[in-house]
Amino acid sequence: MNFDAFSFHPRIAAGITAAGYTTPTPIQNQAIPKVMQGSDLMGLAQTGTGKTAVFVLPILHRLLHQKRRRVRALIVAPTRELAEQIHQAIKILGTKTSLRSVAVYGGVGIQRQIKLLKSADIVVACPGRLLDHIRRKTVDLSQVEVLVLDEADQMFDMGFLPDIRRILTHLPQSERQTLLFSATMPIQIRRLAGDILKNQVRVQVKHDAPADTVSHAFYPVAQHLKTALLLKLLGNTSTESVLVFTRTKYRAKNLGGKLAKAGYRSTSLQGNLSQTRRQDAMNGFKSGKYQVLVATDIAARGIDVSDVSHVINYDMPSTPETYIHRIGRTGRAERSGEAFTLVTDEDKQMVRAIHRAIGTPVEKRTLADFNYRAPRITANQPRRRNRRSQQMPGGRAAIGRKQKRHGAKGTIAWLSPKKARNAGRRPRPSV
Repeated sequence: MNFDAFSFHPRIAAGITAAGYTTPTPIQNQAIPKVMQGSDLMGLAQTGTGKTAVFVLPILHRLLHQKRRRVRALIVAPTRELAEQIHQAIKILGTKTSLRSVAVYGGVGIQRQIKLLKSADIVVACPGRLLDHIRRKTVDLSQVEVLVLDEADQMFDMGFLPDIRRILTHLPQSERQTLLFSATMPIQIRRLAGDILKNQVRVQVKHDAPADTVSHAFYPVAQHLKTALLLKLLGNTSTESVLVFTRTKYRAKNLGGKLAKAGYRSTSLQGNLSQTRRQDAMNGFKSGKYQVLVATDIAARGIDVSDVSHVINYDMPSTPETYIHRIGRTGRAERSGEAFTLVTDEDKQMVRAIHRAIGTPVEKRTLADFNYRAPRITANQPRRRNRRSQQMPGGRAAIGRKQKRHGAKGTIAWLSPKKARNAGRRPRPSV
């Protein structure tokens, strides 16, 4: 079966060809006909299954038949990276149409977004910035025909569900098609789906299980030896693009710097970066400028690079679902991939949970040429005082000691300009 079976508008078909799409994925085969019929849909699929095209293609097809310069489709995503990825997919697949899409997220100036929203057909937005526009009355959602909530479970994890419910109050409540996609199905998402989906059709593809194209390995190691083991793994393994996950923003930045110092073309992607630098890191990783990208979980679902050969969990994820989301970045499009996880003694409970999620124990590996008994380097010695400050006139050692105003020989005390003039001394320069 190919995309011709869906009977898309010729301009949409031209965009599909331009994007290099040939054979629909399983979720595209199952879900696209249902969406084209106008049904509300619940899509349960892990990352990397091609679900973006499931809603983008039918939206373009629907909007192309009646061109109106107003917001007719709204796609809500949890992260800036994912919103930008969807926006770019719309531009590529809709390249032969005149439909206009705008990405709306924080971290960048709002004025340009306000200008683009005036002529947008499709809005791809993160909840926070979209609510800013709603409060400013710079976006009109009263004519939205299709609503898409992508990565709904991630939005729940990030605390966005109250924002989603506020956004829903500004949308038409009748004659609106709603599509909800999620990799997992916590009870809060089930409740949301029950509230917003009408006569829903449910499509499920490999739900809650990692892709068959990914092989897994756990590497037990002491916490203080993680970085050394990671460097050894990278040196011993033939890799293409490597995605390394950490638990915190600080660790992502720190580890990315250490890998760069070790000679790897690496960068980090984490929440403290400006949008320009985040986009720089993403583009550099996609183009091959950077071989290693160190990222936090917030960035996990916005990364769409088909040739990621290895995912390495520097820190154990907090849930089995997060583990599946992380490793979903490799083994995509029927390509094989490998997922390595550095495991400490504190991770035993999560190891068992991942075994249950996968359905089989993960192989444990060690490196023969790695010193697992290397001691932790600690700074037990008291910090040395700065000898220069003790010796230099007016240095830190002099400050705080009781000295006479005209002090001992070789000692200078800082005075106010007035008192310095009275004492016949040069006043301290003002800063």
